[in-house]
Amino acid sequence: MLALERGVFLGLASLLILILLTPLVNSSRDPHKPSQSHKTRQQNQLKLTPELSFQITLHAFLLWASIGFLMPIGIIIIRISNRVECGKKLKVLFYSHVIVQMIATLLATAGAVLAIMNFENSFSNTHQRTGLALHALIWIQPLIGFLRPRRGVKLRSIWYFVHWLLGIGIPILGIINIYIGLHTYHERTSRSVRLWTVLFTAEIVIIAFIYLFQDRRDYMMKQGVILGDEQIRPTDHITVQVPARKS
Repeated sequence: MLALERGVFLGLASLLILILLTPLVNSSRDPHKPSQSHKTRQQNQLKLTPELSFQITLHAFLLWASIGFLMPIGIIIIRISNRVECGKKLKVLFYSHVIVQMIATLLATAGAVLAIMNFENSFSNTHQRTGLALHALIWIQPLIGFLRPRRGVKLRSIWYFVHWLLGIGIPILGIINIYIGLHTYHERTSRSVRLWTVLFTAEIVIIAFIYLFQDRRDYMMKQGVILGDEQIRPTDHITVQVPARKS
């Protein structure tokens, strides 16, 4: 499972790198060969009114707070609980995970409703189509969470895998769609989103580091301590044999 989690994050890192490098690749093309005609750009240009600008900003904030922040935090919370043995702390962490994820689901729903009511919804671009699929998965996930089988039942392992896969996949897909949304906003308004892209990337890197660091924290803390009858591996102490000199 750990190898699978690392593979998922490596895939996410690769996608983020590709997304971030795409503008650089496009800008390196021959400037005398525009990728789009001037007429097409004028047709796709979005006329921003103060009201529309506020609605777009609110939509972006709701989706960032939901998928780009709270959902990853909820994952980290439940991950911490795997190393907790105290029943009371475990219960607090579990309910904190549920509350955070439900708030994230409600915020994402509010952002989707805002987009449906106020934006053009032809679903002709990647951001809108991905958002539609993402919203369906966001509501399937808590339903699966509430229908979990009891421990000891054979279906429990299958349920856990599906719940874990969606729990990891939804934030990853959502993060990718946030990048797509930033790129779409730039294309439609010609406004720079470089600062927001850099800040969001920094946040994702920090969250991913915390997520992966949890696997190594206990191991690192044990390096300076020998617990009970714990055996020392041959690589822990390497003794160099020095041949005795002949007298």
